[in-house]
Amino acid sequence: MRQLNGHDASLIYADSPHAHSNVTLLHIYDPSTAPGGRVSFERILAHVARRLERSPVFRQRLLRVPLELDYPWWVEDEHFDLEYHVRQIALPAPGDWRQFCLQAARIHARPLDLSRPLWELYVIERLDSFLDLPPDSFAVLAKVHHAAVDVEGGNEITRLLHDESPEPVDEGPPAPWFPERPPIRLALAARGALHSLRSPLRIAGPLARAVARLAPAAWTLASEAMLRPERLPVTRFNSVVTPHRVFETRRFDLESFRRIRGLVPGARVSDAVVAVCAGGLRRYLQSHDELPGESLSAMGPVLMRESDPRQQRPEMSWLRIRLGTQIADPVERLAFIHGQTASSETLAQALDVREFAATGMHAPAAALAVASRMLARAAQGIGRRAPLASCAITNVPGPSRPLYLDGARMTYFSAIMPISDGMGLVFAVTSYDGKIVISPTACREQMPDPEVFAQCLRDSFQELLELADAKPRRPRRRAAAPTDGPEAPPDRVLRSARPGASAPDAASRRSPRARTAATRPPAERAGRRRSGAPSR
Repeated sequence: MRQLNGHDASLIYADSPHAHSNVTLLHIYDPSTAPGGRVSFERILAHVARRLERSPVFRQRLLRVPLELDYPWWVEDEHFDLEYHVRQIALPAPGDWRQFCLQAARIHARPLDLSRPLWELYVIERLDSFLDLPPDSFAVLAKVHHAAVDVEGGNEITRLLHDESPEPVDEGPPAPWFPERPPIRLALAARGALHSLRSPLRIAGPLARAVARLAPAAWTLASEAMLRPERLPVTRFNSVVTPHRVFETRRFDLESFRRIRGLVPGARVSDAVVAVCAGGLRRYLQSHDELPGESLSAMGPVLMRESDPRQQRPEMSWLRIRLGTQIADPVERLAFIHGQTASSETLAQALDVREFAATGMHAPAAALAVASRMLARAAQGIGRRAPLASCAITNVPGPSRPLYLDGARMTYFSAIMPISDGMGLVFAVTSYDGKIVISPTACREQMPDPEVFAQCLRDSFQELLELADAKPRRPRRRAAAPTDGPEAPPDRVLRSARPGASAPDAASRRSPRARTAATRPPAERAGRRRSGAPSR
């Protein structure tokens, strides 16, 4: 058994009936590379059974301490039932891409059973009607609680289920498993009470050091959220969310984003991705006559490079960048975003947020549980008055090489992320095998037309790509080091903080205004597209 840390425990405490911390990973496969050209549900079930021992996540359930006297524990589930966690379903007619997105959103919206290991796998068959998928293609949806797996930091579930070769690894039959007996709840409560009594002495040092750094951090965050509310416009996505979700996706070539970044000197692939998200959000709100005159903003995770290497998970923080949605010219918007992500002031903001997070890591369990629930309730009102951001853009990294499930090649990888009150729109950016997939997740009431939003993303990307292709190409100088090398991983979207970086001169990044996108409204363009493949 092992105990949750403060960060993971807060994800459990903050769950509510209409907003939980589930993450759903979507994988689609071409079975033609598998032995016999087909993969049955029974083979997938046997494959998962052989992989269970690779990670304790699969067989561990949550055990909460009475009265929240201490953080919860992961304990082995004596009644573990693999067939409960791995399920087989088929798409309803007509079985197209829209039905797939609806089914995935419904699966994601259902809360996980906290009395069992916090994951479920859904094998979805009958994907033959998708435009570009071969016969007998299937999907595997892996739903897992964010407290169990850090998908931004490493995506453990996808790594454990797959191989790098189409030849299935012969692992033999599953090893015998003998679960440990769970602790007696009374003993667990006594241990938690003793831990709470020792807590003031244990956290005195870390808390004192954190408090010494919190004064400037508190001033920075408070001034951003309360003293300058005019910089934080409110949109439809800053209201209370319902239990229902919508999901859509668009897939792009990584090489296209490398061409787009060339529109602005020094820009990175991550800047180009954020610019596409910003352009899509601008187009969508504009089509509903709801675009604010001020810049919208996005929250994004940042990997702190000076984090403690002894930690099981890399230390993450969050930064907020303005998206330049008030700028009509897409190249000027990209330059504006690059100035935000390269700014040392933006990095300082991420460090301020980390100070608050580090203080919470030392909080007693009971206090953290109460604070997490209070913050979740407070977000319902704060989001409409002083929102932290307009949306979130988060990254779920994937490998640069093809992966295989029991011999079937994975052709598509994306994610559905959790949303919350006051933050009803999240962009999941996934990278895999030379592709980048941008997948917005939202509340169904706030985004009743996800296919229109997805078309806005496609139009935003196409506009930037046409400008990049029209730009005269210069011969590359040998002495110049590219910002992203030829093999730079595309999984660094808003995740890498570089201390000491400074913003380039905005005047040098100006470009003439240009309009190359289609002039039809996004709803009309989305309606004319055939429903179908994830490669749209």
